[in-house]
Order: sequence, then structure tokens, then C-alpha cells
Amino acid sequence: MLQKTNGIVLRSVKYGETSLVVTMFTEIYGVQTYMVRGVRAVKAKQNRAVFFQPGTLLDMVVYHQPQKTMQHIREFQAAHIYSGLQEDVVKNSIVLFSVELLLRLLPELGPLPSLFALTFEYFMALDKMSHHDVANFPLFFIMECSRELGYPLKGSYTGETPYLNMTEGGFTDHAPAESGISNEDAQVLSLLLQVTSIDTLQQVAMNAEMRLRLIDWYVGYLQQHTQHMGNIRSLSVLRAILH
Repeated sequence: MLQKTNGIVLRSVKYGETSLVVTMFTEIYGVQTYMVRGVRAVKAKQNRAVFFQPGTLLDMVVYHQPQKTMQHIREFQAAHIYSGLQEDVVKNSIVLFSVELLLRLLPELGPLPSLFALTFEYFMALDKMSHHDVANFPLFFIMECSRELGYPLKGSYTGETPYLNMTEGGFTDHAPAESGISNEDAQVLSLLLQVTSIDTLQQVAMNAEMRLRLIDWYVGYLQQHTQHMGNIRSLSVLRAILH
């Protein structure tokens, strides 16, 4: 069956002389794997393989057969042309972290339209903002993925619930048994959890050390509460570039 859908490129692997096997997060079908033939042909007038870099947003017409694990793309074009996101070291590092997070967390089958819409908007916002204003993006994205996939933090920071508890998954009135983060960190995270617009993320002030502690905490939280999180390899790059 032919179907039009938007998609976000998560990963592409060379196949044969001229083709790619591409993992996509699609609006209609969720995570799907596509064979894309001929895009790496040396004699092609245009290098169409550039459309399949991680984080690229596409409009596609696809052949979808539910019984098959490998689908095919009939037509594709950019749904949004980035102004420099993939050449900006800071922004591209955030893209790679965000894409790896999706690869770890997304179920293999089934649509997730709300998370797809959020991710689509997130990448477009990341593209348009100055890289001086995007330091909070990775933390915001891991929080939103957690919430959309059924692992939200309960409660908020108050005088009665000042502790962030990884095992219990929220703010509590008693210190966690595990090594926790400071009350100051918990208070800032609580503020970030209340942000409703990507455009206002930079208004939540924190330094690089606090930001990375909170990202590490959230990665640990998802490792504890999900089955397939594992280690995030791009996190080391993120630590090097976030200030």
C-alpha cells in the first residue's frame, strides 16, 4: 500500500554499491526500516544520500506492507531544509544525542504521533536558534521522551518534597537510598519540568556542571525504569561541547 508520511531519520547504513538501509521514526507507522536504492550512485546528478543524515526531516511516499520488516520509499524530499544545524558542532552534537536516545527508547512497532510531533518541532526549533541558546535542549528532550513514553516524574520540588528520588520516580519528602543530586539541582529540574514552550528553555538558568549532572541523572533514571536504554555513546561528546 502506498502512503504519504513525514519521517525523521534516525540511522542509515550503507548497503551494496549504491543503496542505504535507513531507520526512520515515521508519523504514521512509528519506527520503520527502509531500503533506499541508488542514492549513493557515483554517476547520480545529485548526492541524494545527504537526505538520510541523522535528524533529517522528510516528506515521503512509502510502500508499506505490515507483514514485512523492510519497507521501501518511493518518493522523498526535505520537509524542512536546515539552515546549518548539521554543520554547527554544538547543534549537531545535540542532534546525535537526541537521535541515539530515540533509537534506544522507541518501540519497534506502533505509531507515537504525539512524540513524533514534539520531535519534529524540537529539531526545527534547534535549527533556528543560536547555538548559544540551546544548551538546555538535550535535558528538555530526555524529559519529554520520558514523559511521552510513560515514565514521567511525579510531583514537584517544594519545601515538603525537596528530594529527587530515582527509584520512586519523582520528588519525595525523604532522601533517596541511592546517591542523589542536590536539592538545588532538584529545584532547577522542577522548574524545567514546568516549561511548556521550547522557545523559553533558555530562561531556566543553570551552569554546565548542573546541566550535565541532571542529564546523567535522567539517563540513570531511564536505565533503571526501561529495558533497552543501555549506555548513550554520544553523551561523552555532549559533555565536551555543552557550556
